[in-house]
Formats: sequence, C-alpha cells, structure tokens
Amino acid sequence: MSNFTEEMIDDYANKLLIGLSSEERKMIQEEFDDIEKSMELINNIDGIKDVEPLSYPFEMELTDLRSDDEVDEEIPIDILLRNAGKTDGREVEVPKVVG
Repeated sequence: MSNFTEEMIDDYANKLLIGLSSEERKMIQEEFDDIEKSMELINNIDGIKDVEPLSYPFEMELTDLRSDDEVDEEIPIDILLRNAGKTDGREVEVPKVVG
C-alpha cells in the first residue's frame, strides 16, 4: 500500500496549480509506488545505515586563490590599449551586438 493517497496527489497538484485527469493521477500514483519500492529495496541493504552519504562523487582539491595585491609589475594602460582595435580614451570600443 502506497503512502501517497489520491487525496494527497490532488492536494499537491492543486498547490502547484496543475489540473490532473484521472489517468494522470493514476500514472503519478504508479510512479510514487515505484519510487517507494525502490526506497524500500535500498533501505533493506545490509549495513546501509553505516554508510556515510556521498554528496559529490569526486575528490576535491581546494587551493587558495592568489591575492590581487601580488602583482609583480603593472603594465601601463597605453601599452595595453595598443592591442585594442578602437579606443575612446581609456576605454575599448566593441561592436554593437544588440539591435
């Protein structure tokens, strides 16, 4: 017997502003039944309570980002702007992309 009743499914559908036909309600009920069966299978695995949940499948290597203050030398703006196509003072002009 499912823990999800037709009344619960109708209530959730109403809260989500979704109108359900009787066929859709039956389909959702069957999906909830399948989910409950799967959860029951998982809960019946020996020692499952002793396993720590995995939240991310890969080992993460955390590194510190360098501080922006650690700059060896500053490049003058006029030298940087030489690489730009069009400039307007200290700003780079780019083509208009939105009509």
